[in-house]
Amino acid sequence: MNEHDAEAAMIDPARQGATARHDKYQRLIAAAKREERIRVAVAHPCDEVSLTGAVEAQRLGLIEPILVGPAGRIRDVAVLAGLDLSGLEIIDTKHSHESAEKAVALVASGKVEALMKGSLHTDELMGAVVSTQTGIRTARRISHCFVMDVPDHPEALIITDAAINIAPTLEDKVDIIQNAIDLARALGKEDVRVAILSAMETVTSKVPSTIEAAALCKMAERGQITGALLDGPLALDNAISPEAAAIKRINSPVAGRANVLAVPDLEAGNMLAKSLSFLAHADAAGIVLGARVPIILTSRADSLITRLASCAVAALVAAARRKAAAASIG
Repeated sequence: MNEHDAEAAMIDPARQGATARHDKYQRLIAAAKREERIRVAVAHPCDEVSLTGAVEAQRLGLIEPILVGPAGRIRDVAVLAGLDLSGLEIIDTKHSHESAEKAVALVASGKVEALMKGSLHTDELMGAVVSTQTGIRTARRISHCFVMDVPDHPEALIITDAAINIAPTLEDKVDIIQNAIDLARALGKEDVRVAILSAMETVTSKVPSTIEAAALCKMAERGQITGALLDGPLALDNAISPEAAAIKRINSPVAGRANVLAVPDLEAGNMLAKSLSFLAHADAAGIVLGARVPIILTSRADSLITRLASCAVAALVAAARRKAAAASIG
């Protein structure tokens, strides 16, 4: 199977052979296709990778993209990539900074339910998101989640925060973890199990992250974090391996069975996610939460299936918010 056929098989299960490597992402995409497609402002899709991801997600029924960027450049990229943009709205801008501002303005006006990063820098898009004058922040701390498809692991792993919050405080971690729990539930996980990671599973003042982990677990007991079981501190091995948890004699409903991994800081999270990607051949769909809408944050190195999974995650988050809003009115 060549690379093109493999990619097609990931997207269309009917074209799979005996191998189904991306079954977790395929399930996410299938679930999102059952929901109403969401309108997404795609900020500056001025290269083949970002434009192809948006167009393919539209073709699969996941999103209805509004392309925000220099119209001439977008059309030139489409011609070179063989993409059909007929029927897609394009909002013309002069440069990437304006693309970010206009994409965020579409959120503020209520015209879209999600943002998607194109070929501009992440800092540029997030700068528009957090602007004190025109941004779309909420009372919740903004944080990033990787939804990782790790081969041979039974379910997708959510890792947070490995991209935005460099050295989060205890209060920041409350929001970071709550964002991840809400995401897990939007993805259909009824039993959300959060492992608060450190280098060890015992609490010691010599390792401050172990004290914060213990405090976060107590905060969950008191209802300051809701919707999941929390345990920590846990080392990575006894968070995801039942055998490791048994050897350490950790008696916990989370240990060995965690599906959300909360890391102590960005450096640890980034190294964990990239280790899984480059050593375990995992894929990492990315989403930012805590703003008024989910933000699809992808890397230039992401495969098409990863970009589609990120769109599916955003669609499921938007659908969950839609249902919650309807329930509150009812």
